[in-house]
Amino acid sequence: MQKKELTLEDLRQAEDAFMSDRASRIMQLACSKSPIHSVVYDPNRRAKARREFSVEIKTMDATNQKSSGRCWLFAGCNLLREMVGKKTGVERFELSQSYLAFYDKLEKANFVMETLIDLIDRDRDDRTIARLLDWPAQDGGQWDMFRSLIHKYGVVPKGVMEEGYTSSNTRDVSLLINSRIRAFAAESRRMWRDGRKTEIRPLKEKIVGDIYRVMLAAYGCPPRTFDFEYTDKDGTYHIEKGLTPLSFYEKYVGAEIDEYVSVIHSPTQDKPFHRTYTVDYLGNVVGGEPVKYLNLPMDELKAAVVRSLKEGEPVWFGSDCSKCAERDDGVWDDEQFDYETAFGFSIILDKADGLDYGESAMNHAMLLTGVNLDGDTPNRWKVENSWGTDVADKGYYVATDGWFDRYVYQVVVRKAFLTEPERKELELEPKHLPLWDPMGTLAD
Repeated sequence: MQKKELTLEDLRQAEDAFMSDRASRIMQLACSKSPIHSVVYDPNRRAKARREFSVEIKTMDATNQKSSGRCWLFAGCNLLREMVGKKTGVERFELSQSYLAFYDKLEKANFVMETLIDLIDRDRDDRTIARLLDWPAQDGGQWDMFRSLIHKYGVVPKGVMEEGYTSSNTRDVSLLINSRIRAFAAESRRMWRDGRKTEIRPLKEKIVGDIYRVMLAAYGCPPRTFDFEYTDKDGTYHIEKGLTPLSFYEKYVGAEIDEYVSVIHSPTQDKPFHRTYTVDYLGNVVGGEPVKYLNLPMDELKAAVVRSLKEGEPVWFGSDCSKCAERDDGVWDDEQFDYETAFGFSIILDKADGLDYGESAMNHAMLLTGVNLDGDTPNRWKVENSWGTDVADKGYYVATDGWFDRYVYQVVVRKAFLTEPERKELELEPKHLPLWDPMGTLAD
């Protein structure tokens, strides 16, 4: 098909038609002093996002990931702290996200370099190699990566390893670590081409040591032992001395974490429902938990979430938080911005098309802590975010059910909240997805 260029005459005709249309001129005037999303906001939708829920879990204060991409760690820690709260009676508590982020960066660096060794015979411009080197030790992650970290390193209270400047502002440390990983990729490939294969792994060990020193300087030394001090809801002080991160984890979380499984909703042709999937080369801990998802229709996914919430269990979930968001009011609603009336077209794609063509993908993890049911049908959801308490309703948001349908891609629930056939489907051998599949983008 022959390409058609834009002509000045075409543009002038379009401009004349725009300027002669009263509604278009009003939009131009409004947009000259206001963001487009504010101009097209529909106030009539506010009633759909009331902050009342027929099923609601009272959870602790919202946390703040600040200038970092650690949402998955915050959501995971926010889920686990509710377990700690039930066992100790504390009403305000946080686990150290900085502690887990320290080891996550170190493990990711090792994971990526080991993967590069495995794939050393591939071309430099191979798509998998390019994806690995695009942002090797990123902040993002997946539920199974969270589980791998705590299995190996345990968890600690935030008071034992507090946030520092670097843990809350990760750009500089990420740039530094990623530069070392790319240097390894370049040098190791030269070694391989020159027949010096035995020198590759010692080089990797040296660079892991370099990165470890960077992390110690930037984050401080993770605790080996600590005393756990807390005051319960009755005002009684407690202290447990000589705990390790693993003994704390085993006592206050333990095997419960292994009861949780990932369920996704991806209605694309390459992922039939009622099958399991994994993403190749996605992970952090070498030898850790492989990423594994069960793909279910949305009604079945939501049924598992509702069962979880009714039993008092918050739900870790992954979504596209960039879409249809009103951050000041704290609302995600797929109908609150009326672009179609303003400009004559909708910006919302079919969910499958959005995934296939890069319009939408998972980019943020949070907790679901409530749902409002009309009979048995959800119409809005309560969301615990990790953007601090100065936004939304003290850090808690509302999502309409329409937004949930379009932009929620993953939930993590106990196996017990799935049906018996769904639990059997979890045992199926997973289909392998490429590293760039949108089901892996939360780890970017």
